[in-house]
Amino acid sequence: MNDYFDTLETRAPEVRETALLAALPTQVGHARAHAAYFAQALGAVDAREIGSRAALAGLPVTRKSDLTAFQVRHPPLGGLNATPVGGLAHVYQSPGPIYEPDGRGSDWWRFARAMFAAGLRAGDLVYNTYSYHFTPAGMMIETGAARLGCCVFPAGVGQTELQLEAIRHLRPVAYAGTPSFLKILMEKGESIGADLGSIRRATVSGEALPPSLREWFRVRGVTARQSYGTADLGLIAFESDAQAGLIVDENVLVELVEPGGTTPVPEGEIGEVVVTNFNPDYPLIRFATGDLSAVEAGISPCGRTNMRLKGWLGRADQTVKVRGMFVHPGQIGEIAKRYPELVRLKLRVEGRVGEDRMRLICETTTAPPEGLAARVQQTLRDVTRLRGDVDFVTPGTLPADGKWVEDARAYD
Repeated sequence: MNDYFDTLETRAPEVRETALLAALPTQVGHARAHAAYFAQALGAVDAREIGSRAALAGLPVTRKSDLTAFQVRHPPLGGLNATPVGGLAHVYQSPGPIYEPDGRGSDWWRFARAMFAAGLRAGDLVYNTYSYHFTPAGMMIETGAARLGCCVFPAGVGQTELQLEAIRHLRPVAYAGTPSFLKILMEKGESIGADLGSIRRATVSGEALPPSLREWFRVRGVTARQSYGTADLGLIAFESDAQAGLIVDENVLVELVEPGGTTPVPEGEIGEVVVTNFNPDYPLIRFATGDLSAVEAGISPCGRTNMRLKGWLGRADQTVKVRGMFVHPGQIGEIAKRYPELVRLKLRVEGRVGEDRMRLICETTTAPPEGLAARVQQTLRDVTRLRGDVDFVTPGTLPADGKWVEDARAYD
């Protein structure tokens, strides 16, 4: 079995960097010449001069959160597409609503690389539970599987009992979908005695894969590996069997910038994921995803040499300023990683502006051991450089809304 999708994954980092930077001027020029939005946004830019990360950092950032407004003013795609809609294969819709194109090339979203790293190989039958309508997730897996030479069963979500019957008859080797739906299927299968033992590999995305759930799958014979992408950009990064961060895809250039800003953060610090792709149909230049992450130092133990991200560390739009210091959700995510006994966390900023108080609310499944509050409190101070209180609550107290930070201050 080959260990790598292609030789790009193991090239020297400096060779990769040189190749990406050499391709930048062409992509910037293409976007400026063929996409109405970038013709305006980059109108004063000489594309030939954009051949370094420093030069790239001088370009404006386009935020995913602004796409809905762009598309309302300039339907259907806000002028960000370089290929006219009639030359595309599909247009999809994600919540917002935000509309995304799909081109006619092979593996247009580049998910084959992530699927290969998850252990999928030619001849495998992939049970694809991502949706094929409205959102492009189903087609992302479909086209990636075709690139690998896999067969796909387009299952979608819902209809659990019919899904179990299909799995029992088809005996798929791999699952594609969210980790939570795989757990639902497996729990239901266990409760009714349905044999799902053919599934040995899972490529999952769309939500977090906490260590406890990964272990739950492992005990039942399923190896789950994560991928990180968006409907706009396709694959951004993926996990290998080393389970040592998310390895950036070979066909994007990733920056981490100040949350909500444009300036790259020092390596190792948490920043907003900003991506430049090399897609001729939808050339996104410095596209801010709104997701927070940080660089994992060094090269992956699996031998892949590209930049690694520490995973999803929150959303940039939850950043607050407390006593003159920025506090962002990625910092609370970092605290959560250090204490597996904490189920869910939320930092609540209270009081009046200028008299800020921070309170970290932590759900625990059991009574917290003596000294845990003090340790978490010290970690909160170490990570945010600010003092705060720590309260423990029972599971279910905090809403499962994906928010790490709540600004509850009085502004009047």
